[in-house]
Amino acid sequence: MQILAVDMGTGTQDILVFDPAGPVENNPKMVLPSATRVAATRVKRAHQAGRPIVLTGVVSGGGPCSWAVEEFLAARGRAFATPEAAQTFDDDLERVREMGITVVSDDEAASIDADRVVLQDLDLEAIRSALAAFEVPVDFDGIAVGCLDHGAAPPGVSDRLFRFEHLERRARTRDHLLTFATHPADLPSYLTRARAMVSCAEHAAPVAFMDTGPAAALGALHDERVAANGESIVLNLGNMHLLGFHLRGARIASLFEHHTGELTTEQIVHFTRRMGTGELSNQEVFDSKGHGALHVDRSLVSAGLPGMVAVTGPQRGRLADTGLAPYFAAPFGDMMISGCFGLLRAFADVYPGAAPAIEHRLGPLPGGE
Repeated sequence: MQILAVDMGTGTQDILVFDPAGPVENNPKMVLPSATRVAATRVKRAHQAGRPIVLTGVVSGGGPCSWAVEEFLAARGRAFATPEAAQTFDDDLERVREMGITVVSDDEAASIDADRVVLQDLDLEAIRSALAAFEVPVDFDGIAVGCLDHGAAPPGVSDRLFRFEHLERRARTRDHLLTFATHPADLPSYLTRARAMVSCAEHAAPVAFMDTGPAAALGALHDERVAANGESIVLNLGNMHLLGFHLRGARIASLFEHHTGELTTEQIVHFTRRMGTGELSNQEVFDSKGHGALHVDRSLVSAGLPGMVAVTGPQRGRLADTGLAPYFAAPFGDMMISGCFGLLRAFADVYPGAAPAIEHRLGPLPGGE
């Protein structure tokens, strides 16, 4: 059995080919530029060459790609986009047009003389080509993917608020990190980015999806020191988003989500402490340009933090030497693949037939059910 896990972030895409035939440490893995950074590079190349661009593909992550297109347009570059690709920049196509992007049909896009930039969070063929160059088999028995999806918010509704309402619904439905593990058929229609990412893989193998923040937290629990604690704070400091959990095993007591770049280190410490004591309010997070906070189970509320504050994610260094006394989790010796281990657990949750092979190498689910 081989399962491909792809954790798509803003800065990197973290890739693991899980094969239970050998130790996890021997499984092929790659940390590569994220899909949005790849697209941004291609937009900048066209900009330098003075060429117009045609954006095709599916809705995908913004960030670097959006910023590159904005710079391109500010320099009087001509940009065209098919409707689905255009939703990368805004769910409202009229607002995309107001940016200066001309929305065209697929047929029209094919006839335009311009540099083509395909938008997609999962480029399965590129991953297969990279692996095949090193003689890694690329016929996968399953594919587990993750990204952060704000969701297509209705007109006039904050995408930060809409995103957090989704997290709250999932956490209240099942107070466990695996509440975010989803079969493609069960993905809500408003999770357009997640559905697009899944669609890029469904032809190849059974697919499971999990939001990248909870996947990273679940992956961090595979670090032996973190797993040894019945209660913990787990913070995932991504390049764009910060998602913090107060956990009993893998069960969710509290959580908050914010934008990493909008917070000072002191604010991160402050919010984390207040989450642990049950004082952190949804309003104070939202008013500081974050998404929100939620307390599902107040039975863990205490005067201080638990003994384990685990931190993962590429921006984890920001919390070094702070009063949180963080432990930098490194499951199976590799922090950057934390999310992939969470994605493997998601796959086992969605497809129970795969659970024995996954547990054979990863061990029992940390924290249990």
